[in-house]
Amino acid sequence: MKTSSVVRPARSQFNPGTFNYAQVGARLGGPIIKDKLFFFTSYEEDQQTQPGILRLANTGGEAVTGNTTRVLASDLTNLSTFLRDKFNYETGPYSGYDNETPSQRFLTRLDYNLNDKNKFSVRFTALNSNTDVNLSTSASLGFGRANNNTFLSFQNSNYQIKENIRSVVGEWNSLFGDRMANNFIIGFTSQDESRASRGSVFPFVDILQEGTAYTSFGFEPFTPNNELRYKSFQLQNNLTISRDRHEFTIGGSFERYESENVFFPGSQSSYVYNSLADFYADANDYLANPNRTTSPITARRFQVRWANIPGQEKPVQPLEVMYGGVYAQDEFRVRDNLRVTAGLRVDVPVFGKTGFTNAQANSLTFRDENRRDVQFQTQKLPDANLLFSPRLGFNWDVNNDQKTQIRGGTGIFTGRPAYVWISNQIGNNGVLTGFESVDNTRNRPFNPNPDAYKPATVTGAPAAQYELALTDPDFKFPQIWRSNLAVDRRIFWGLNATAEFLYSTDVNGVYYIDANLAGPTGAFTGADRRPRYSDACPAAGLQVRLNCNVQNAIVLKNQDVGSAWNTSFSLEKAFTGGFFAKAAYNYGMARNTVDAGSIAGGSFTGNPITFDANNPGVGISSAAAGHRFFVTASYQKQYFGFGKTGISIFFEGRNAGNTSYTISGDLNGDGIANNELIYVPKDGSEMNFEQFTSTGTGARTFTVQEQQDAFEAFINQDKYLSSRRGQYAERGAVFLPMLYNADLSITQDLFARLGGQKNSLQLRLDILNFGNFLNDNWGQGLRAVNNRPLVARGADAQGRALFRFTNISPTQLLDKSFERTAGTSDVWRMQLGLRYIFN
Repeated sequence: MKTSSVVRPARSQFNPGTFNYAQVGARLGGPIIKDKLFFFTSYEEDQQTQPGILRLANTGGEAVTGNTTRVLASDLTNLSTFLRDKFNYETGPYSGYDNETPSQRFLTRLDYNLNDKNKFSVRFTALNSNTDVNLSTSASLGFGRANNNTFLSFQNSNYQIKENIRSVVGEWNSLFGDRMANNFIIGFTSQDESRASRGSVFPFVDILQEGTAYTSFGFEPFTPNNELRYKSFQLQNNLTISRDRHEFTIGGSFERYESENVFFPGSQSSYVYNSLADFYADANDYLANPNRTTSPITARRFQVRWANIPGQEKPVQPLEVMYGGVYAQDEFRVRDNLRVTAGLRVDVPVFGKTGFTNAQANSLTFRDENRRDVQFQTQKLPDANLLFSPRLGFNWDVNNDQKTQIRGGTGIFTGRPAYVWISNQIGNNGVLTGFESVDNTRNRPFNPNPDAYKPATVTGAPAAQYELALTDPDFKFPQIWRSNLAVDRRIFWGLNATAEFLYSTDVNGVYYIDANLAGPTGAFTGADRRPRYSDACPAAGLQVRLNCNVQNAIVLKNQDVGSAWNTSFSLEKAFTGGFFAKAAYNYGMARNTVDAGSIAGGSFTGNPITFDANNPGVGISSAAAGHRFFVTASYQKQYFGFGKTGISIFFEGRNAGNTSYTISGDLNGDGIANNELIYVPKDGSEMNFEQFTSTGTGARTFTVQEQQDAFEAFINQDKYLSSRRGQYAERGAVFLPMLYNADLSITQDLFARLGGQKNSLQLRLDILNFGNFLNDNWGQGLRAVNNRPLVARGADAQGRALFRFTNISPTQLLDKSFERTAGTSDVWRMQLGLRYIFN
């Protein structure tokens, strides 16, 4: 199959890049022994190529809009040349490069009918894939980078990730008499999701401009020695017993999981500079004096991680888990038109003792979110807690005529453990690795050697500086209590209507605290009265810590304050003559205190907050669906006796995600950047800006009044912000405008006889984003221009929070919330497929 796309360039000389998708495959199946042994096998290979980046460098003086960024092409070209000539480091291009995803998939299966009561099957699957991925935007290392037109970086700071899977599964189904059946499954899976870098090893550097990330270069922050390989062995058995009005299911499952994870972010060392000029000054000073110990400028941030055990090539985080579960269920036919299902499942995860003991950290005193003294054991993984999941459901055919059905249920559901949450603890304990992070320092001048600031020798004793990932002693894996109620009704004109409501609340939700974060030492004056923090340690640079040698102590804990609900309505009908149509609408909302990711520190520092990062309060989750509706229709008919013609269309409208309005930088001084929600002033009297002069082509000075006027206009044109006057913005409450899209598919079957058998050839044409195919202005999404409208500037002489209003170019202040996107999903794509089916 081939895919092609059309992109309308913003400039006549702009090359939209290569869009290509090619796939070949074959399937073969049949009997080996007639009516006894059968085989099936398939192979697919595909190659996807698309532009790695669609954003454009600014040639100077261009408006920052669409795909044109504020980042000057001359800055990037000069920077790349400087790094190549002075440090022998190749950045790669900043535009015009492709990302590729080659993959191969293989499946083979055998089915063996031992007799009329026993059937056995075995299945083997394999996947080899390698995907180009752009530089991470996470602030877990460095300063955090934006995926918008304020930022542009280089190809060699990107990375590649593998997805290599091998899986074999055996299944045995047997019957015992007329009323008992058994299903037994055994399987083994191995997976490799390791990373590789596009470029050579070199320190990672974030360059800021006007307080926000401008460009970056160097080895991708989270890719050094990033290896993840895991194996899983599974057993499952289900016994079903049928009685007159009961159908009992009794079963159990067992999994043994082992992973070998290496996560070594910052081992290449990481620098953050307030400007390109600062970087050049520091780098040139190194070239003049490689042995210096201080920098002529103040670096915004420096971070480095090192292996802390002698002879250790890479810090392997071994994790061993045994996860077992037993369950029983009874499906009770109370009456012919009423079924009630009741069941209970009990799960228990058991972790191997693979943690590392840091006796020093175990003796330290930390504080929880309520400022109570607490202590932790770095080697202590979660206990083997029993997780009970009772459930009750029903299905009622009201009049026993299949016209009105009411169904629903309630119960506790246990999710499969996210084992990476626990491997964070095994990796971050102060023994396996050490870690230094310091802000606003002159004591870590730039050095191209990634090892320059690592200890010359290590002993395996606790490192001089480190960070901790810990687990609350009472932690349990996530569980939710979910209930739903639905009505299915056959109404007029043969339409089938459905209405459903689903509600979930946390039983064991997840959140994080930093138990080493020192408390606030004051508060801002004025309208925005959020707490302020100050340096708590004697070393140079900002360090807001209780224990100065511990960078942070991120603790995984449980809460029960999260909730989610979803309501949906649908109509559908299968017409005579091969026509089918369906329409549906749903709205979903989800709230929690944090959207937990794979990195404990990143989950904590990336969580938008108002006052206290350890007490973020409930906000809207990134999983909140918002509004969505779709209409789909299909038609099939056979013409001329040689095959069916089919046509289908799918039209959808949905909210394209949600975001938060936060402050760029670290206003409250707690050492965490870009995570504070903005205060929305009632009027200009509550605004407090400083005059500043921008940098770049056409640089100009923005007065205080200009910034106040721009912020006032920005609030007025933003529906959400204008509703929050005199209040703080909420996490996740800014929903992107609706995105409308349509896909068209046409198929044509051609039948032929070959060797006395009927074979078929199928032609298939898919046009994705069909609306954009018809009209250039249709099928395009909207994105936030910049969700950080304010740049933190500390406090003024009266103690009031001081800001700059965000400028999106040297001559232009932020003036609108949303702008059209210009990515691969905003253009039409055409795919042609050909399949020949042998009988």
